[in-house]
Formats: sequence, C-alpha cells, structure tokens
Amino acid sequence: MKVLVVGGGGREHALVWKLKQSPRVKEIFCAPGNAGIASLARCVPIGAEDISGLVAFARQEKIDLTVVGPEGPLTMGIVDSFNQAGLAIFGPTARAASIEGSKVLAKEIMAKYGIPTARFAVFSDAGEAAAYIRQLNSPCVVKADGLAAGKGVIVCQTVEEALEAVEDIMVKGVFGNAGSRVVVEEYLTGQEVSILAFTDGETVIPMLPAQDHKQVYDGDRGPNTGGMGAYAPAPVCTPEVYRTALEDILIPTVRAMAAEGRPYRGVLYAGLMVTGEGPKVLEFNARFGDPEAQPVLILLETDLVEIIEAVLSGRLAEKEIRWRPGAAVCVVLASGGYPGPYRKGYPISGLDRVPPDVMVFHAGTALEDGRLVTAGGRVLGVTAAAETIPAAIEKAYAAVEQIHFEGMHYRRDIGRKALR
Repeated sequence: MKVLVVGGGGREHALVWKLKQSPRVKEIFCAPGNAGIASLARCVPIGAEDISGLVAFARQEKIDLTVVGPEGPLTMGIVDSFNQAGLAIFGPTARAASIEGSKVLAKEIMAKYGIPTARFAVFSDAGEAAAYIRQLNSPCVVKADGLAAGKGVIVCQTVEEALEAVEDIMVKGVFGNAGSRVVVEEYLTGQEVSILAFTDGETVIPMLPAQDHKQVYDGDRGPNTGGMGAYAPAPVCTPEVYRTALEDILIPTVRAMAAEGRPYRGVLYAGLMVTGEGPKVLEFNARFGDPEAQPVLILLETDLVEIIEAVLSGRLAEKEIRWRPGAAVCVVLASGGYPGPYRKGYPISGLDRVPPDVMVFHAGTALEDGRLVTAGGRVLGVTAAAETIPAAIEKAYAAVEQIHFEGMHYRRDIGRKALR
C-alpha cells in the first residue's frame, strides 16, 4: 500500500519510521517532511494545512492511507475533506478534534459528564478574568482557548504572574485568535503523565504511559515549550492510576464525545496530573503527542498499519496490541533561545557517531547545499530503548554527547523523576 504522513516534525519522523516497518507498506510520502524523514520517505512540498493540496495529491498518487501528525490540519477538517473524497485517513474529524482545538469546549464537556479535572472559569473579557484572579489570590493556570503550539498554558505561582498572563494572551494577543477567551483553573499538584489511546469510537486501548517535560530548563523551570523530552513507561502511572484513567477518563470521554455528536476515532491523548485524589485531566490532544510519540512508538511491537485499519473498520476490540519490554527515553535538542526567538541555519554534526541502535528523529532540520542544518526550535529527538529506564537514560545521553550545533540546548534531567 501507499501511505501519506502529514506533518514535518519529530512525531512525523517517528510515524514514518514505524509505518515503514509494516510489510504491507510499499511506499511512504510525507508532506512536507524534513531532512531526516527524506531518508525513509518521499517528501513532497505541500504544507500540512494545505488541505485541498493534500487531497489532490492523495488522489493523484492513489494513496491508500493517510496518517495525520499535527493538530492544525485535524482541527481544520482534513479528515472530513478526505472522507468526502473517499480517501482513507486516520484521525478525528474537525468536530471531534475540537476537544484539543478549544480548551473551553474540553472543560465544558468534562464538567457536564463528570470527568475529573481542575476547577475552572471561562472569560472572554480581560478585566473580568483579572478580577477573578485577584479574588482567587492563589497559584492558578491561565490557558488560551485555542491552539498555541503547546505554549498557550501558563502556570502562575503568583497573582502578578497570572495577571501578566491574561494581559499577554487577551490584550497583547501573543497567541492571536487563540487567546480571545481564556480558561483560569485551579493549580493542581502532583506529577504529570500522558496516556495516549487508540479508539474506534467504541473500544479504547491505552498505550504505554509516558511523561513529557514541558518546561525549557532542568527542574521544570522556565516557560512551557512544545516538549523537551519524554520517556515511557512512566512509573508514576501505577496499575491503579492506569485503570482509573481508562475507566474514569478515557472511556467516559469517548462516550461523551459520541453523545455530543462528535464521535471520536483516532488517537486520544490525555494529559493528566496524578494528584492525591487520583488522576485529573490537564488537557486533551487529538493526536499523538510530540515528543511522547517517539519513545512510545519505539516500544510498540504490533504493526501500526494493522492497528490503524482496526480503528478505521471499527474492529479495534478484536486487536491485541503488544509492547516490547523495557523503557525508552527521548531527549530533545533545541535551538538556543527556544521557545523564544532563535536563529536557524547552523550546521549539525556528529550524527554519524550515534550508535545505530539509537534513533535520532528529526524535528526542525533542513538540507542546505548538501549540509544538514537547524531549521526549527526543536531540532532533534535522540531516542534510546533499553531494559530499564536508567539504562535508556544513559544510552540516550551518551548519544547526545556526540551531536553538536551552535547554541544547542537540552535538558539534562529527562527521566530523572522515574528514578525517585
């Protein structure tokens, strides 16, 4: 079969890598792809949000299956457009993907159906939001309603920080239209865990629990990023937490979406805080997480094409999903200055010294005059699997030591919470 992967980051490189292992797959295309993906697939210069262009390409090339990586095209309705064209595509429709596209909608559905989450209030007026924050007089979280590339969630320890967040989002418009409304919610304490699940709208099968590292600096300091690294499985997700997440969060959410006329098929990502009262939802995403997809897909034994076909045909209940034993760790190498302004075009060296059993997934890379150079905020995701988390951490960081580009920044504590 011919497969098209939509997107051009580290998650999409991991998806291409995993899909290529299927004996069913004859040829893979990626739109737009990146320099690393180009070694595994034919990259085509069509933007991930150019939906009409992607439909036309899929028709022209007689693509048998399209897999969507990023949230942008999902919330814009790429699945609806492909379905209307009679083309097989993996991912939720626009109405279903709005669980990620609107944090207000997600919170309202959770409140309506009793899905555990932080207490919250919604505001479309900056003054009212500020008055509410002053009244709270405690740490809180301020979230832009719409998509903001993983950076629209601001954890505020003081009233002043929260007021500044409202000013930035609603008045200065740092996230554009995504900030026309904000959610202000209570600050939850505990450890975060990401549980991604395959669902065909009826059956829900969770993947291995992962832990992302959102803040840019060690010790969870600094501003939020798209993710500085992840590992799986995360020990904070005990069998009890895992079962509770499935029975009280994932299954009820899929049922709630169906009841709301938003039937959900694809990957549902639940970002959870493991609190003293059990897991509570921080956010839902409508796709594979990035960088969680990298360690999770490395540990997936089952043919991903078979899982996707079971989802699309409504036969997921018949599918057994197998995982390899051990653990995997992904360390993101980022451009200096990220998630703020950064420069591109720096040569990348040392990839030839990375051991062959360590995967380096490209996120923001390009080829210029035959040289591999930086082309994004998150540049590479160095991902290693081993028998234990400590061994996987050691293996990943030993590979990181071999790589260099000017301004290269990475966290040195990915997976450290698991060692406690």
